[in-house]
Amino acid sequence: MSALSIVARHPTLRMIGTALFLVGVFNASTYPYQSLIAIEVIGLSKPAFSGLLVLASIMAVSASVLSGILGDQHGQRRLIALVATLCSALGMGLMLFFPSTLSLILCHGILVPIGSSIFGQLFALARLAHPSTEGRDGIFGVVRAALSLAFLAMLIFWTWAFGANIAVTSVYISGALAALGLVTLVLLLWPRDGQTAWEDTRSGLNFKQAFREIAAPHVLIRLLLLGAIASAGGLYMTVISLVFDQSSNRGPADVALYVGLVAGWEVPALMLLPYASRRVNRSTLIAIGTTLYCCHVIALPLLAGSPLIWAMTLVAGLGGTTMLALPIAYYQDLLNGRPGTAGAMLALQKLISDICVAAAFAVGTAIGGYTTVAILGVSIALSGALALYLLDHRATAAS
Repeated sequence: MSALSIVARHPTLRMIGTALFLVGVFNASTYPYQSLIAIEVIGLSKPAFSGLLVLASIMAVSASVLSGILGDQHGQRRLIALVATLCSALGMGLMLFFPSTLSLILCHGILVPIGSSIFGQLFALARLAHPSTEGRDGIFGVVRAALSLAFLAMLIFWTWAFGANIAVTSVYISGALAALGLVTLVLLLWPRDGQTAWEDTRSGLNFKQAFREIAAPHVLIRLLLLGAIASAGGLYMTVISLVFDQSSNRGPADVALYVGLVAGWEVPALMLLPYASRRVNRSTLIAIGTTLYCCHVIALPLLAGSPLIWAMTLVAGLGGTTMLALPIAYYQDLLNGRPGTAGAMLALQKLISDICVAAAFAVGTAIGGYTTVAILGVSIALSGALALYLLDHRATAAS
């Protein structure tokens, strides 16, 4: 049975796919425009906005890790998911009805970052609902495709809406609707704690033991390597508008089109991932995907003014697929029996990725330009992919 058929026939997996679509709507409505709203609409200074981003990062990582550990300790996953979605809805409501500096800080610095923990929790639930390791990469890829599809749809919608002179703060309308949709899904369709069709074994670990499990050498080294790999995606989002702006014939509309095309190619690539994962092992797929994606990152500053740049959207979509979907199942297998903690690893991975991006950008711009930044970033990502491949290859050979 295909991964798509399994998801379509399984009520919990269908719910997770729907929830991820709403997460995509929420993310595409808020994250791309928060800097513009904060600085140009609310009047926050650039240093203050940088501080807001630091606060948001701390809150997101803390909320994801704590919710994952608590879910594994007590099994109250529905309650934890409800708190996360309510935080997102409250944050959107504050900015929609009471826009101010305080609302901005509460929304984007505290509430929305807490709400972002729902992403890892959804995949923890998917791991419990489908405990078999067979075809896990494909199933996770299929439900993850819903997020990319929503991101593409909302990007197209907001490009049209802003062209019709709709106020940028209108993004909080779609963000609020998506958040309320998530709250409704959790209330109506999320399996009730203690009444699931599957066994949700309690971890029996206290916080110190749970953190020690994450810090175990075989887990920590893989987390660091996957964070280095994921930094290629963060670097792309950091430099694309800058390199297109430097080009004489590229502007904001081209940035939106490029990002939209990349997201568009990710959808069919994610749907085809189950077939690839049955034939090629996970570490090899990650290495191949990272190499393809790095080709697109290098091409950005080199081909920004050339029509050839549009061909790189396909390369980015294909390569990015493995970087998006495969780490999700990777962590679930790495921390077998700890689905919540494994889901929280995605937030830790993003933190490591952000640090790598910041380092590559700071060093690259200090000694050269955006081409230097791209070379440094690609070097970090490719080194991570090679090291992960060798590490897993040796582990497989030893077993």
